[in-house]
Amino acid sequence: MTSAGSYSEHPAVTLSFLYRAFCRVRQLVRPIGRSNVDLDVEVVMLRHEVALLRRQVHRPILEPADRAVLVGLAGLLPRQRHGHLFIQPATLLRWHRDLVARRWTYSHGRPGRPSNAEGTAALVLRLAKENPN
Repeated sequence: MTSAGSYSEHPAVTLSFLYRAFCRVRQLVRPIGRSNVDLDVEVVMLRHEVALLRRQVHRPILEPADRAVLVGLAGLLPRQRHGHLFIQPATLLRWHRDLVARRWTYSHGRPGRPSNAEGTAALVLRLAKENPN
């Protein structure tokens, strides 16, 4: 995850999200002309692949664009199907909280002690020269 600013400040993240979203939309449109048997076989194969990968990778590393696509697609599924996803509802809520927190936080200025006026340092040095005690 990026720590600075919102996702819209990073054009590479925005382009990555748009590309991934385009690919997923294309994948949703492609099966329109296929038979139900082909789709069922593909779903079974993909579920088996996911099960194999879950045995090997305990916690996948997701980029912000991956999260956005997964959350968007999860919103299209009925709630009964959310149990089959590797994203738990609590995780979706946490991602949303993080996004809202990042949106509404802003810097309150520079940290640390405020800077002195321009002539202050020169005045202090002159006074120290004139009055050595």
